[in-house]
Parts: sequence; structure tokens; C-alpha cells
Amino acid sequence: MIQIPSKIIQDVIEKFAILPGIGRKTALRLTLYLLNQKPEQIEAFAKKLMQMAQDVRFCIKCHNLSVDQQEHCNICADRSRNHKQICVVENLKDIVQIEHAASYKGLYHVLGGIISPLDGIAPSALNIETLIRRIETEAIDELIFALPTTLEGDTTCFYLHKKTKSFEHLKTSTLARGISLGDDLEYTDSKTLARSIIDRIPFQSNQSI
Repeated sequence: MIQIPSKIIQDVIEKFAILPGIGRKTALRLTLYLLNQKPEQIEAFAKKLMQMAQDVRFCIKCHNLSVDQQEHCNICADRSRNHKQICVVENLKDIVQIEHAASYKGLYHVLGGIISPLDGIAPSALNIETLIRRIETEAIDELIFALPTTLEGDTTCFYLHKKTKSFEHLKTSTLARGISLGDDLEYTDSKTLARSIIDRIPFQSNQSI
């Protein structure tokens, strides 16, 4: 491991290294790149990070990004969308992918992860209780499970299906298997994702683990 004499630089490297997909070598490259920029460029970069931290919020309803410190995101606030339909996704990137496919006009709910006992992620760590409250208080008639086609994703679908089984009016569906097993939505092309949403199928517990 390369030893950097400056503790300040070491600290910056450590901060970059905690980002997803960033190893120590990449963190070092990013730090050295910033170090070679003009002070005003670094200051502008830091200001944007602070502005993001201060002004960007998460929607109190679906946990999507909400800008300008608004309580609800633009999607939840859009009355032209189907407010009886919720697409359940793992993270914010999935919303971007589905919106890019331009085939879904309902609402979303971001779980913030998927159940993974090996990684220490239990149901209580996810935004599941807020989803249940939405079903109880809003006129929701369909949940669409748009989760990864992995063991963890299927486990999460199965858990959500059991948690919502008591709502007799509620239909649960999942994406058609045009998406390869083991794939995340972010690696799925727009046309395949759009067709998977349109051709979604009723969720059955025997589809999962």
C-alpha cells in the first residue's frame, strides 16, 4: 500500500474509498486529480457537494429524491400519473432506468436495498413499513415488484408478498422474465425493461425461493 506523508491527503483518499465501486487506487487517482486543480475549482466542487447535502431531500412518501427541500418528489406530486399503482424498486438508479424506458406512468417506492442476511440487511433496515402504510392509507390496487432477479431480490419479493397478502384488493405483479436471471435493472436496456413492465405477470410465491 502506498504511504502518503500528508494526513490531509490520506483522509481525502479514505473518504473517496468509502464510495461504492471505488477502491483505494481509484481513490488515490481522484485525490491526486483534485490536488492538481486550481483552488477555485476545488472550492466550486465542494460548494456543489454542500448544496446537494442542504437542498436535496428524500420524498417522505416514496423515498425518491426531492429537490428544493420539497416534501414530495416530482413523480408523487404529478397528478397525471396513476396513483393507484406502485412500482417497488431497490434504489434510485432503478427509477431512472424505468423512467428512461418511458412505459410506466404510476408511482414508485424505493426500498433502499434488498433483504440479504449474509450482508446483514434485514427487512427492518429497508423502507418496508412506509410501503405498508401507503397501502393502508392510499387507494393502491397494484404493487409491481421491479427488483433484481437474484436470490436476494426474489427473497425480498417473497417477503413483501407475505406482508401484503392480507390486503385482498391488492394485486401483486412482477416484471416479465425478459430480464436475465441475476441481472440488476441498471444493466438492462430500455426496450427490454419497457416490455418487461408492459408484460408483467402476477406474482406467485412459488416464483421465489
